[in-house]
Amino acid sequence: PVLRVRRRGAQALHFVRAAPPPGTRVLLSLDWQRRFDHMQQHSGQHLITAIADQMFGFKTTSWELGRQRSVIELDTPSMTAEQVEALERSVNEKIRERIPVTVRELAADDPEVETVRSRGLPDDHAGPVRVVSIEGVDDNMCCGTHVSNLSDLQVIKLLGTEKGKKNKMNLVFLAGNRVLKSIEQSHSTEKALTSLLKNGPGEHVEAVKRLQSSVKLLQKNNLNLLRDMAVLIARDFKSKPVQSELFVLHRKEGDSEFMNIIANEIGTEETLLFLTVGDEKEAGLFLLAGPLEAVEKLGPRVAELLEGKGAGKRGRFQGKATKMSRRGEVQTLLEEFISQQSPEA
Repeated sequence: PVLRVRRRGAQALHFVRAAPPPGTRVLLSLDWQRRFDHMQQHSGQHLITAIADQMFGFKTTSWELGRQRSVIELDTPSMTAEQVEALERSVNEKIRERIPVTVRELAADDPEVETVRSRGLPDDHAGPVRVVSIEGVDDNMCCGTHVSNLSDLQVIKLLGTEKGKKNKMNLVFLAGNRVLKSIEQSHSTEKALTSLLKNGPGEHVEAVKRLQSSVKLLQKNNLNLLRDMAVLIARDFKSKPVQSELFVLHRKEGDSEFMNIIANEIGTEETLLFLTVGDEKEAGLFLLAGPLEAVEKLGPRVAELLEGKGAGKRGRFQGKATKMSRRGEVQTLLEEFISQQSPEA
C-alpha cells in the first residue's frame, strides 16, 4: 500500500510501509475507483471555478477535496441562492455539451505560460509546465489527474455555501458518482423515515415538528413532576421523628435542579446530603451539601472517588462524575466521617 505521495522537484516520492531493496522493479496497481472519483471532483472544481469567475467575477483562492464532499473557497463575502442555482445550471450545461479536457506541457519560458490561470509555480518546480484545458472554457496550470471529457463528470450538484474565513465563502459541491451515492443515501433515509413516521416523504418535516412539540411538552411535564417529587422527598425526610445525619439518594432521571431543590428543602446546617442523578454505573451529576467545613473537606475527595470534576461554595460541592458505580465508596467515606465527628466516637 502507498500511504502518500509527495513531490520533490521533478520526482514523485512514494511512501510505503517498508523500503524494497534498491533496484527492485515494482508493479503499481492503481485503485481506479478512488482515482476516477478524484478525477471527477478535480475536473469539477476546475469547471466550477472557471464559470464562477466568468459569471460573477468570484475568484477561487483554494479548494479542498474531501472524502465525502468538496469545498471551493471563493473570494467573495456573500453568494445568493439565486447565484448558486445559476452557477449549477451553467456548469451542467457545459457537461451536456461534452467538452474535451486536454493536457499540454509547455516549457517554463514559453510566453503562453503567462496567459494561463495559475496561483504560481512552486519554488522547487522543475521541468515543463503542465496545463489542463477545458476547451473554450478554461486553461489552468495543474499537476492533478482529470477526466478527458466533461461528459465523464455526469453531473455536478452544488450543496450551497458556508461562511468562510476573511470575508470569503465556501461553496460545497459533489461531482459524478458522489451525486449518485448521495441520492442513494438520501433515498434510504427517506424510506426509513417513511416507515418510522407512517407518512409520505412530503409530510416528514411536519411530522417531525409535531414530534418535537410533543417531546418539549413531555419534558416540561416531566420537569414539573421532578420538582414536585423533590419537594415530597425532602418533606418525607424532615417528617421523621429522628433525622439521620446523612441523606443519600440516587435518581436516574433527575437533574441538577432536582438535587438543589432537595438540598434547599431539607436544609444543610446539620444534615450531610449526597445526591446523584444519571446513569447508575457510568456518567452523571452529583451534589454534596451540608455543614460548610465538612463539604469543603469532603467535596474534592468525593469528586476523586467518582472520577469526576466539581467545584463548591457556601456548603455545596457539585459536579460531573464518570464512575457512578463508585457511589457506594462515597457513602462509606461519608459514614466514616460522620462517625468520627460523633461525640460518642
